[in-house]
Amino acid sequence: MGIKIISTGGTYQLLKKNGVDVEEVYEVTGFPEMLDGRVKTLHPNVHAGILARRDSPEHMAAIKECGIEPIDMVVINLYPFKETVLKGSDFEDIVENIDIGGPSMIRAAAKNYESVAVVTSPAQYAPVLEQLKSAGKLSQEMLSELMAQAFLVTAEYDAMIADRMQRKFGKGFPDSFPIPTEKVMDLRYGENPNQKAAFYRDPFTAGNTVAKMEQLHGKELSYNNILDMDKALDIVTDFEKPTAVVMKHTNPCGLASAETISEAFITAYAVDPLSAFGCVIALNRDCDLATADKIAEKFVEVVIAPEFSPEAYDLLSKKKNIRLMKVGKSIGPAFREREFKMKRVQGGMLVQTDEDVTVDRNNLKVISKRAPTEEEIDAMLFAWKLVKHVTSNSVVYVKGERAVGIGAGQMSRVDSAKIATMKANEPTQGCVMASDAFFPFRDGVDEAAKAGVTAIIQPGGSIRDQEVIDAVNEHGMAMVFTGCRVFRH
Repeated sequence: MGIKIISTGGTYQLLKKNGVDVEEVYEVTGFPEMLDGRVKTLHPNVHAGILARRDSPEHMAAIKECGIEPIDMVVINLYPFKETVLKGSDFEDIVENIDIGGPSMIRAAAKNYESVAVVTSPAQYAPVLEQLKSAGKLSQEMLSELMAQAFLVTAEYDAMIADRMQRKFGKGFPDSFPIPTEKVMDLRYGENPNQKAAFYRDPFTAGNTVAKMEQLHGKELSYNNILDMDKALDIVTDFEKPTAVVMKHTNPCGLASAETISEAFITAYAVDPLSAFGCVIALNRDCDLATADKIAEKFVEVVIAPEFSPEAYDLLSKKKNIRLMKVGKSIGPAFREREFKMKRVQGGMLVQTDEDVTVDRNNLKVISKRAPTEEEIDAMLFAWKLVKHVTSNSVVYVKGERAVGIGAGQMSRVDSAKIATMKANEPTQGCVMASDAFFPFRDGVDEAAKAGVTAIIQPGGSIRDQEVIDAVNEHGMAMVFTGCRVFRH
């Protein structure tokens, strides 16, 4: 089309090799590439050619006087910073893959978008060429769209660099919080059909995350599926033994550990089968045929597992809509990666650490007259791992290594205790109780006593702790303090 092409070294060689008429950038700048390629396009002959306003006689006269030609299109693929990080390169190599000239030219072209096309993705090549061939120039609409995309490209690129440098050298919370993201998919809708939604991921996310799962089968994921999947995976990551969680509306309605993953699933589903209708299931072991056979009997939205055996996949994939999500890695405490936790609020964002206080039998404080038995301690530690994932105010009842009753998200703690009893699908006699925060009054303990609870694990710290302790002693229960609260709003 008679367009003059100027290029830097590597791209110049490739174009020349393929028979494209091209000038090397030093023919424009009058300077060779310097400093191992760090300096090649940072020159007035390049940037004035990009930035000169075509509607300004002064600008055009200025570049003409200096012998500078206008540059009408900038096509840039930035140095592969993300790819260099992800392949585990050393820090020196990562730094060398921070592009300087590329973002500068992109921003310059985007600033002058009414006259200069800025092309930042191979996906744009075909529509740009098509419009050039058909119209001989690009429309203002396309130039504007290219500009908007260009600033997204440089913003994401800078956010990725800032993120890596903060992780390596930063301390505490930075003054601003640029978040690198890449789009995974558009979703059918948001929480409700009248809302639009999309799913983005952190390009550097590590460990087991929903953002890195592979969908093997089933309908496309929904907004609510992804929320439940995230919470379900978070829960089973806390357990070393074969464990299954049944998730519904961001709360677990069943949880169990057992000697086999099929036994864990059967037990977890039986905790609250009514609520489990249309659930998300997460397993911390591979889904085998025995487990798949039981899952296939239920209406399940999503199954998450490290892997699916061929027999399990063949069976479950006969159900057209069930989503089968492969993590591809082992799931357990040793594989957890701590990340900042973020929540968007109107006009701002909350950020907190994901540091978890270890609670084990060595740091439990017995404050009741009766000390808990070893069996009660084991059950309470299991209950603690569950209650910290249930929406506050939360109370759970546990026997051994299985949930019995889950009371979630109530405005008063005593109501959560009542709901935990109501939701139980088996007698609660002999259960232990976990509470995600202290009891403000003794009424929660009294409700637990009615349910037959024998031991309680809770943070402690209420101004009425003694009243609560007295109630525990009156009922002959055991109680331990963890010293840490685990609210989940």
